[in-house]
Amino acid sequence: MKAAVIYWSGTGNTETMAQAVAEGAGAELFSVDDFSGDLTAYDAIAFGCPAMGSEVLEEDTFEPFFADAESKLSGKKVALFGSYGWGDGQWMRDWEERTKAAGAELVAEGLTVNESPDDNALADCKALGEKLAG
Repeated sequence: MKAAVIYWSGTGNTETMAQAVAEGAGAELFSVDDFSGDLTAYDAIAFGCPAMGSEVLEEDTFEPFFADAESKLSGKKVALFGSYGWGDGQWMRDWEERTKAAGAELVAEGLTVNESPDDNALADCKALGEKLAG
């Protein structure tokens, strides 16, 4: 199985989560700015993005990337994760719905971490990666 973890991070919190997800999945790790591959070449993909503004995905880089990716997710195993500092996780619920509507198989509920991931949160990230690979 070929897996990728693709993320955007502003403060480093989501990047730290992405590293743990990639470790658990045995996946290739890319910041969204550095990904130039073909999503259709991957069997499983984890996407990471923090909540921004009024609980939306980062709008300048990640949102356009994910909007383009949606057409390539049908039948793929997908995991979603990200950090937040406010709100109740609406951005993740919206993101899950978009991902399901694209035909992806979510391997778990989207993983959210308030602010900086602690050791327990990083263990959850690694476990999410293991589910993605499993």
